[in-house]
Amino acid sequence: MEASQTARSEAANILEARGLRREFLGFVAVDDVNLDVPTGAIHALIGPNGAGKTTCFNLLSKFIAPSAGTIQFDGRDITTLEADQVARIGMSRSFQISAVFGNLTVLENVRLSLQARDLGNAFDFWRSRSQLKRFDEEAYTLIERVRLSDVAHMRACHLPYGRKRTLEIAATLALSPKLLLLDEPTAGMTEEGVQQIIELISEIRAGRTVLMVEHNLSVVKSLCDKVTVLMRGRVIAEGNYDEVASDPLVMSAYLGTDEC
Repeated sequence: MEASQTARSEAANILEARGLRREFLGFVAVDDVNLDVPTGAIHALIGPNGAGKTTCFNLLSKFIAPSAGTIQFDGRDITTLEADQVARIGMSRSFQISAVFGNLTVLENVRLSLQARDLGNAFDFWRSRSQLKRFDEEAYTLIERVRLSDVAHMRACHLPYGRKRTLEIAATLALSPKLLLLDEPTAGMTEEGVQQIIELISEIRAGRTVLMVEHNLSVVKSLCDKVTVLMRGRVIAEGNYDEVASDPLVMSAYLGTDEC
């Protein structure tokens, strides 16, 4: 068993999809996608509007089921698993729209994720206060790591938008993921906020893999080791940023000469 676990941890790809397809009432949103996410990399999914990025992301994170194809995570077939099951084995995601508990403090939001990780149920309020407070030290450490210490006891609803996104990343990190999936982490942010998120992702990548959907190509260029470009539900290019940026199909898609 130890040999098997070692083989998984040393695998070249932490996530692999083969022949991934999703249809919605006859409309094919994702069509025969093959994807390899290298272990330890920051990997971006990009493409014009309607390219199938969000659907592909939802398939990989198991928020929707594929119509066809297979998905392997850390050497395990997860094709038929649910999102909560893959979260428990090391795949966690954030969302395009910030998803935090507004009436809870920053500390309480992060502590809920720690409770879910260690107790299996973040909403088990029957446990004693002293038992739940044992998560506080780790929660404070995470909050400090993402530079939210000054607002640790502020309700999340009072945070500026950019700091809510940072809190969401902290809560996701609390689950100790091997693979962190970020859905447009810089969407709606100011230039200053975008730079802060770039710096944060650069710091938290140590010891984990990041897969992200991102529209801001300057963010992709700054952060990503590998880029996969989708158009009309299919992969049209893949490689590092410079390689895909110079690909004629990608240039055509982003310049709008090919309707998507």
